[in-house]
Amino acid sequence: MSRRLWAMAATIASAVTLAAAGPAAADKIKHPIAVFSGLDKITGRIISFEAAIDETVQFGSLQITPRVCYSRPPTEAPRTDVFAEVDEVEENKHTHRIFTGWMFADSPGMHGIEHPVYDIWLTDCKGGTQIIHEAPAVADAPPPDAGDADAAGAAGAANPANPTPAPTQPPKRRKPKPPPLPADVGASPLDLGQQAAPAPGRAP
Repeated sequence: MSRRLWAMAATIASAVTLAAAGPAAADKIKHPIAVFSGLDKITGRIISFEAAIDETVQFGSLQITPRVCYSRPPTEAPRTDVFAEVDEVEENKHTHRIFTGWMFADSPGMHGIEHPVYDIWLTDCKGGTQIIHEAPAVADAPPPDAGDADAAGAAGAANPANPTPAPTQPPKRRKPKPPPLPADVGASPLDLGQQAAPAPGRAP
């Protein structure tokens, strides 16, 4: 396969992988302060308050502690989110966790705070200038070298994955052994075509 075809195949594969993985994570700005709004459902009163990262602020019987607060640079799509923990203070002064997770300023209804009297949602993050650069989700892989592909093809042809077995030849039939020779094997064979000469003797 030529280098151009390898490059085209690698480009298509990278595009499919990026489409499956979704868009790469954008850069974000880390802030030291999260801004919330709190609602008293009985009186209908809404107040705005701030909480520093890892600082616990109480609204009504709820205590909220932000852990991280991010916004996006002006070049990115607007998005502001905070990871927070919300506890409820009971009458016996004990607390129990009612929410842990992300809150989104542009989608306040996505978080899962469920309380009959109070509600809290994120409105902004502020005070930060530190930009956190996110690595792309998938790195483009360089196309394989054409020489390596040819060598791999030649190796595959020389050593196929499923080699065809060589045809087996039928077993050879053994020749029968000749019978054993007689004891006088060293004697000359008789010549029946000649008559034996008379024994020498005197003439009559």
